[in-house]
Amino acid sequence: MPGENPVLRFSVLGPLVVESGGRPRELGPLKQRLVLAVLLTRPNTPVPVEMLSEALWEGEPPRTARKNLHVYVSALRKLLGGAAGSDRILHGPGGYVLRVGAGESDALRFEELARAGREALRTGSLGQAAGLFREALDLWRGPALADLTCSDLLRREADRWGERWLDVYEAWAETALQLGEAEAVADSVGEAVERHPLRERLRAAQIAALERCGRRTEALAAYDDLRQLLSRELGLEPSPALKAVYGELLGGGPHAAGPSGASPAGRVLLPRDLPDLTGRKEQVRELLAVLGGGDGGLVVLAGPTGAGKTALAVHVAHRLEREFPDGRVLVRMRAEDGSPRPRSSVLAELARLFGFVARLPHDPEEAGAAWRSWAAGRRVLLLLDDAPDEAAVQCLLPGAGRNSVLVTARSRLAGLEAAHRVEVPPFTVPEALELLGRIIGRRRLLSDPDAAGRVVEEAGLLPLGIRVAGTKLSMLAHLPLGEFAERLGRNDTLLDELASGGLAVRSRLAGAWRDLAGPSRSVLQALGALPAPRFTLDEAMAALGLGREDTQRALESLMESCTVSAAPDASAAHPVRFELPRVVHLFARERASEAVPGGSRGVVAVLPRAAG
Repeated sequence: MPGENPVLRFSVLGPLVVESGGRPRELGPLKQRLVLAVLLTRPNTPVPVEMLSEALWEGEPPRTARKNLHVYVSALRKLLGGAAGSDRILHGPGGYVLRVGAGESDALRFEELARAGREALRTGSLGQAAGLFREALDLWRGPALADLTCSDLLRREADRWGERWLDVYEAWAETALQLGEAEAVADSVGEAVERHPLRERLRAAQIAALERCGRRTEALAAYDDLRQLLSRELGLEPSPALKAVYGELLGGGPHAAGPSGASPAGRVLLPRDLPDLTGRKEQVRELLAVLGGGDGGLVVLAGPTGAGKTALAVHVAHRLEREFPDGRVLVRMRAEDGSPRPRSSVLAELARLFGFVARLPHDPEEAGAAWRSWAAGRRVLLLLDDAPDEAAVQCLLPGAGRNSVLVTARSRLAGLEAAHRVEVPPFTVPEALELLGRIIGRRRLLSDPDAAGRVVEEAGLLPLGIRVAGTKLSMLAHLPLGEFAERLGRNDTLLDELASGGLAVRSRLAGAWRDLAGPSRSVLQALGALPAPRFTLDEAMAALGLGREDTQRALESLMESCTVSAAPDASAAHPVRFELPRVVHLFARERASEAVPGGSRGVVAVLPRAAG
């Protein structure tokens, strides 16, 4: 923004406020404020006109809707800086984009602090993590967008932000308890419990805080209140982890509350199991048989970006409680920016999770030996999510004992010779339609089954793409499936369409792109210039400008990274056909266009001859 314009501050963590020079600005009529709020929920991201229309008129737009929207945007541009406001709110093929700097938005700052807190927690810096979490929570002035929940779309956004607040609050409470700050937690947790009475992780922190402050009677009453509430409202009992907390409380033993509320030896640290996990029955059976066999082992889940490897791994881990009584934990192998985490950071997280921080040596080799020594004789299931390479996994294998390690990766990690490998391919069409129906509702799915089929096909039959498409359709309840399918069918805007809130297919593909070696990127760029994602060896040879053997080696390298798949073809002329997921093909085409001025032509000219 030009330097002469006053600094703006956008606040959505509470009622919508825009400040200029420390003074609030008048934001105009309700619908104008709704437009600004929707843009702020997706800063620096194209927001489709249909989504703005849904927020304003909820499926019943007037004939002048687009004209009215243009009037609101023009007024907002003036409000946000006169002539400079045109640079603030841009219009393109994907919709309107509000440009917001990281220091201008309380929501962006909240996410930044939360990420930094989680990273500090992973490295064992508890004091720093607690401070970052607390700073993030202090940005809130009340429920998100509290004055604009008259819009269903914004009410759903506010609910999502409320979940993010709750996650950070629970992380702060658990970290503060480990630092001995039980009174600070006990003083504030009651209000959070009143708003979220069925949240067991929150209740575990409350019970621990009360017990450590000497308020044992209140801690017992808090557990009993939750037990009765779960029974009355849901017909359920408290989870095994919370029952363990209660047992320790009755026994007067020490309580170490963590994310699961369990003691360190039996720590369960897994994301929630997806309620709508679809398909994958064959892979689930195979994983349960291999991991639950009793002898321990190493399993690699490999598949293309967006195939749902992590969701599958978490689903299986939730079903292996009896087989791994000493703990089931997921450790992310990459930092927030997608870069591989240092070995020391991962080992520090394991030490913190399982309660042997004080015994962890500073030397990485000695730290690895300490981890293996602790794990020996125990039964732990370790999920290593998004492993960058074999070396990152090798140093974390427990060694002796009956532990198991389940790895998700974008490549097959061929260097892990003893691993059992399970492929996670894209969905079949029936599986893809089942997931889409669970998200948007079967009635809507069946209202136009042909269009629904086109939607999942255009999303590449990948769970991530289907989930993004389904989420977007859920928010755009007025949009016919056929019209949305037509939008997804446009090559130049498909990746723009497959973005909703924090989910974006393009950003995930960019992470996989960064993992590829330079020659493989050049090969993928050249394949992006092909007219279709399915191709023969001869077509690949023509695109790459290489001989048969070099082309085969180049394709096999991409198959190792789960970027290209191959399948037999009934045609005698072409016994094998290769295929890129549609979204990968279009992403590669974008990269080819960026690499060569004027489009994808000429990519072959910069392709290394030894592309293997």
